[in-house]
Amino acid sequence: MQELIAWLLATILKFGYPGIFLLMAMESSVIPVPSELVMPPAGYWAAAGKMNLVTAILCGTLGSLVGAYANYFAARHLGRPLLLKYGRYVWITEEKFTRVEAFFLRHGEISTFIGRLIPVVRHLISLPAGLSGMNHLRFSLYTLLGAGIWVTVLTLIGYFIGENQQLIMQYSHQAVLIVLICSFILIAVYVRLQRRKKGRANRGE
Repeated sequence: MQELIAWLLATILKFGYPGIFLLMAMESSVIPVPSELVMPPAGYWAAAGKMNLVTAILCGTLGSLVGAYANYFAARHLGRPLLLKYGRYVWITEEKFTRVEAFFLRHGEISTFIGRLIPVVRHLISLPAGLSGMNHLRFSLYTLLGAGIWVTVLTLIGYFIGENQQLIMQYSHQAVLIVLICSFILIAVYVRLQRRKKGRANRGE
C-alpha cells in the first residue's frame, strides 16, 4: 500500500496540472481511472505547497467536462443512428427511444447534475445527454457544477488528510455516502416541485 501511495503522489507531482486534467478527462469518459486516486494526491501536494489548490480543482473539473463531452459526442453522432437502426433487435423501439429522449429533454439538467455526483453513473450520464441532444450550455453548466463539487471534495480530503491512504479511502467512501444521501434528497425535492407545478398547470393557475 505504501508503494502505491508513493507512486500516486510521484505521478501526480511529475505530470502536474496537465496530468490532473488528462486523468480526470479519462475518468469522465469510458476509461476506468478512479477520481479517488487522482484528486486526493493533488490536494496533498497543494497542502505541501507544491501545487495550487484552486488550480488543481479547476484542472480536475475542466478535465471532467472534456471527458464528459467525449461521451456526449460519441452518443450524439454514433450512438443515436445505431440505436435507431438496430435498437429493435434488443427491444429498443423508436417509440421507446422517443419517450426516453423526451424525458431527458425535460429533466436533463437535474439528471446531469446529480449523475455527476454518483459513482458509475457519472461515467454514463453524458450518453443520454448526447442521445437527446441536450443544449450545450446547460450540459456544460450542470456538468461543471456536479463535477466541481465532487472534485473539490476529493481534493480537500487529500489536502487535510495528507498521504494516509487508508484515511483517504475511508473519508472518500463517507463522502460518497453523504453525496448519495444529498442526491436522493434533491431528487425528492425536484419530484415534489414538478408534481406541484403539474398540479397547478392542470388547475389552470
